Amino acid sequence: MPGTVQAIERAAAILRTLAGGPGRLGLSEIARTLDLAKGTTHGILRTLQLVGFVEQDRVSGQYQLGGALLHLGTSFLDINELRSRSINWADPLAARSGQAVRIGTVLEGQVLVVHHVFRPDDTFQTLDVGALLPLHATALGKVLLAYRAGGPAADLETFTRRTLTDPRTLAVALEGVRESGWAFEVDEFLIGQAAVAAPIRGYGGLVVGAIGISGPVERLCDSHYRPLPKLVAYVRDAARAISRDLGATR
Repeated sequence: MPGTVQAIERAAAILRTLAGGPGRLGLSEIARTLDLAKGTTHGILRTLQLVGFVEQDRVSGQYQLGGALLHLGTSFLDINELRSRSINWADPLAARSGQAVRIGTVLEGQVLVVHHVFRPDDTFQTLDVGALLPLHATALGKVLLAYRAGGPAADLETFTRRTLTDPRTLAVALEGVRESGWAFEVDEFLIGQAAVAAPIRGYGGLVVGAIGISGPVERLCDSHYRPLPKLVAYVRDAARAISRDLGATR
């Protein structure tokens, strides 16, 4: 039997490192993590960049997963599978948090809601499954946008006075999402509403969706309009559980 191809093994290791990291990584950090020479690492990164599996930030010089690879990841995971694997964790999240739960993925530059659990109370609610939400103005969208190659669209729609439409301001917010592992929004899409979301990862660590809770600001946030830590923990726990079911290793 033929042996393994070392270059492919190393390329796969680099992709896994980028997928499992907090965001962009520099050449030295990648080489040090994998115990590879910088020259070897740079050569593999350049090849991965040429085929679209890796992209390099022009300002920082750091690397992140490219659009071609992310497209393969989301194509591999059928929307129905994302929904079916998430259902078992969405209902308990709604019960624990007392808020509505939505699960979404990217479709044509927007968030497609693939599953929705009503808030466990007697208030009037409408089913959002199939709804399309903006990436830049929702917590689900910010999570998906933070791990998406290419960044947000040039012209961002304003929904409220708090909607982030300035590209630089939004870029800072998305960097925060990658660093913390979760996103939130307050009054950015609908006045009086807040939301918290976290990434759902599939095989290899690729972000294939997001799960989040939404509800009145006063029920999700403290007096400083920051999400309550216990609610953030509930959302992140659910996201990790779904990710494990989908084959994510971390």
